[in-house]
Formats: sequence, C-alpha cells, structure tokens
Amino acid sequence: MRADAGLLITEGVSPSPNGLGYARIPGLFSPAQIEGWRAVANAVHQSGGRIFAQLMHTGRVGHAANLPAGAQVLAPSALAAPGEMWTDSQGMQPHPVPAAMSEADIAAAIAEFVQGAKNAVAAGLDGIELHAANGYLIDQFLNTASNQRTDRWGGSVENRLRFAVEVARACAAAIGAERIGMRVSPYGVFNGMLPDAEMDALYLRLMEELNAIGLAYIHIVDHSAMGAPEVSPVLKAGIRAAFKGRYILSGGYDTARANADLDAERGDLVAFGRPFIANPDLVQKLQTGAALAQPDPNTFYTPGEQGYLDY
Repeated sequence: MRADAGLLITEGVSPSPNGLGYARIPGLFSPAQIEGWRAVANAVHQSGGRIFAQLMHTGRVGHAANLPAGAQVLAPSALAAPGEMWTDSQGMQPHPVPAAMSEADIAAAIAEFVQGAKNAVAAGLDGIELHAANGYLIDQFLNTASNQRTDRWGGSVENRLRFAVEVARACAAAIGAERIGMRVSPYGVFNGMLPDAEMDALYLRLMEELNAIGLAYIHIVDHSAMGAPEVSPVLKAGIRAAFKGRYILSGGYDTARANADLDAERGDLVAFGRPFIANPDLVQKLQTGAALAQPDPNTFYTPGEQGYLDY
C-alpha cells in the first residue's frame, strides 16, 4: 500500500560489512541480499511505485558486537562517537574508538558504495540515495567533529567534501547520475556532529560539485520538529537556489505545511517518514483529511511486525 507514495526511500542499507554498525540492519553487498531486495522491488513496481535504496555506511556509529566476522569499525579519524550503542549480545555498550581509515580503506569504501549501487540496480531497485547525513560515514568526513585528518581527506572545505564527491562521482559512473540522490543534514547534531564556521560554505560548495556530476536530487534533513537545532533558513534557501536537481523537503510535515512549501517553491517534493510507519494508507488519508494513527517510537527499528504491519 505504501507504494502509492510515488517514490519510496528505504531505511539505511549498508554497502559493506563494515557499515552494519547497528543490530540487524540490512545490507546490499551479497547475492542473498540482492535477491531479498529483488522481492521488495518487484512488490513496489507491481503496485505502481518507485523505490531507491538509501546506502548508509555507519562508520564510527557501530560496535564490533553488531558486525559480522572480519568487519571493523572504521572512520575518518580515531574519535569515538558520544554515547552508547545497542547490541543484541551485550546490551548497551559505549561506542568504541574507530580505526582511522587509511588511503586503502577509503578506496575500498568508495568501491563498496559503487558495488552497492550496482547491486541495487541488479536487484531491480530504481536508484540509490547516498546517506551523507546524521553522522554516518559520509557525514563523518564532512564534519570537523569527526574528521580531524591532515591529509587530502580533511582540514579544508575542499578536502572534507572530497569523500562525498568521490562516492557520488564513482556511483554516477556506474549506474548513471539520474538514478542517484544524496541526503544531507547541515547543522545536524545527531551522532555527535557539530556545526562550524565553514558549514554554509561547505554545503554550497558541495552543491556545485553535485551539479557537475548531475545528481537527481538533494534531500535535506531537518529534525527541528523533533527538538534538534534548526537548519539555517539562509543555507536551505542557498541550497535551493544553487542545486540544479530536485530538492526534497523533510521534517515534521503535515498536508497544509507541505502544500504551502510546495506552492512557495521551497522544494519539489516532500518526504514523510514517521507518519508512514503507522499509516501505510497515508496518501489516501492525506487526500481525504482522515485522522492519522500515531506511530509508537518504542517499536521503531525493532524486529517483527509490531508498529509497522499491525495497523
């Protein structure tokens, strides 16, 4: 039923065993995973929808207890994320200090994103969204709270955005830029991210690079409706003006606000997340003005159908 959204974007899907930092998150790097996603893609297409896989490498936001054998927690710098991480085997555990990525590690991670993009297309998915937000690996390179490198991958704006750009460029060469979007969270503080004096300049420069690659869309994360700091309205307007592809708005939207922002051309599409979890018939309810079922956060990211299929 959710396929009538038009475009579905999956939960975070790791392109690498190293990116499976949370317990039980899905991957897109093995033949079995490709076949699993093929079933999802077929179901969405049979209902008339389109679906992109959100490729999310967790980087330092993980724990060895959640990773498969041979995988490791990697990040731009050997700086632990604040707080704790749930593990099924050991309960809550402090985030470990990650291994600082070598040049070889960085090249391997870029290649994993590319293979994940190819695997998504092989599975019949319509494209990918590169998760460069919320303190995961690509965002960890962008943000000075997690990237304190002194080589070509850290320091200056140009160096910090290099990983995001190289991943996007390589994936575009593999599957076509028209199949790729990117999710970003400027001014976000999730997973220990912090704004800095060059943040606006970094994201505006990133838009220039993504324009040159020709990405299909940019997806702006704004969690201020959940109590997070507001994304700079000046920066959001700047990104809207600078980016040549489609612009997806998100963050606490209802029908009235979505229509108002679309009418004002603040964006081209509006993303709905939490309401869709508890309302698989969300599109119909928004069209008719019917009351929405309220999502239960205690069931988010838990195994089983409760909170998602027991509506």
